[in-house]
Amino acid sequence: MSGIVAIIGRPNVGKSTLFNRLVGRREAIENEVAGVTRDRNYGKTEWNGIDFTVIDTGGYIEGSEDVFESEIRKQALTAIEEADAIIFLLDVQTGITDLDCSVAQVLRQYPSKKMFPVVNKVDNNELHMQIYDAYSLGFEKIYSISSASGFGTGDLLDDIVEALPAVTETADLDLPHIAIVGRPNVGKSSLLNLLLEDERTIVTPIAGTTRDSIHTRFNKFGHDFILIDTAGLRRKSKVHENIEFYSVMRTIRAIEDSDVCVLMFDASTGIESQEINIMNLIIKNRKGMVILANKWDLVDKERNIDIEYEKIIRQKTAPFTDYPVHFVSALTKQRVLKSFESVVEVYKNRCQKVPTSKLNEIMLPEIEAYPPPANKGKYVKIKYITQLPTKTPQFAFYCNLPQYVKEPYKRFLENKIRKHFTFTGVPVEIFLRKK
Repeated sequence: MSGIVAIIGRPNVGKSTLFNRLVGRREAIENEVAGVTRDRNYGKTEWNGIDFTVIDTGGYIEGSEDVFESEIRKQALTAIEEADAIIFLLDVQTGITDLDCSVAQVLRQYPSKKMFPVVNKVDNNELHMQIYDAYSLGFEKIYSISSASGFGTGDLLDDIVEALPAVTETADLDLPHIAIVGRPNVGKSSLLNLLLEDERTIVTPIAGTTRDSIHTRFNKFGHDFILIDTAGLRRKSKVHENIEFYSVMRTIRAIEDSDVCVLMFDASTGIESQEINIMNLIIKNRKGMVILANKWDLVDKERNIDIEYEKIIRQKTAPFTDYPVHFVSALTKQRVLKSFESVVEVYKNRCQKVPTSKLNEIMLPEIEAYPPPANKGKYVKIKYITQLPTKTPQFAFYCNLPQYVKEPYKRFLENKIRKHFTFTGVPVEIFLRKK
């Protein structure tokens, strides 16, 4: 798993600007995952070869009667509990305020968390001299940055990735790890109960799992895999946060721990923006995906409605449309076991390795028939293709001018790979390299 880094602080210290700086401005607009309430953002980023998730929380406020501000405070506390590292953001231009002291006091209640106190908006040397006020909060090391210009963020990120948990593999490496994810109340609990209630002696819990996600071995009906349960909540003493926000935090963890994600939604209400957001997280984490439209027994059946419904789903998730869709009912058990046959197939597709000779034999004629378009009078010649030795399907195309190959042609190459080889349900990455 990789880690979660939460940005915490009072309002207007520049949390969203720092979030955009860390995940990249264009990426934040195009690929970030919006939370269940406004001003919550989730983004995937990478530094020194280490991937991690960044969470932008709302401004922490105390003593407010406003319901929305109260929810923001709860969500900030949830993010602190779930994160591996905390960026505590301060504003050099306003100095240390009483509210900053209150936030620092809250953070001291989590001594096991890696804390990174960061003074923001340090845009010149004169302001840099003012960061020392922050030492009054009692932290040993204070970082100074400018989110707007990027000054100081490199040193901060160097230390953050050092502090994140090492990438570890879960127990039972040979078994697929399947996460069931989706919004609350779409039927995840019903599906898990259906899968796990019968013949409970066959189901064996695995010790040593991270956080409070429940990893359970499912070994019956010819299947053998690890189910990662995101449906349940923690013990009641800990449930004091917005439940939907907490479900998103669990979803991030579950996706990172999995090989294949089963994305469930309620067929009676349709696929909504939150499903698209979760799907984007699955793709960014390079996990396999199967979509289940649950509660199909509640949908009025017209002729060919499932075909039309599936077409609408794929339109909403374009450009990634090559994944299995199943219309199921966890209540009536309709098509549930068949859908999990697809899950195992997607896992096999994700592990598939295509021999280099076969890849070149099939793909080079396709490229010759439809070569990359010329750019500035220069022609791109792709000479050699190989699958990279990674856990997920990644292909390197070696050519003379890789910088001239644009996204539309990369999608063409991906589509041809999908046409000739079975990578259904799996994100495929294309890289152009100089040869």
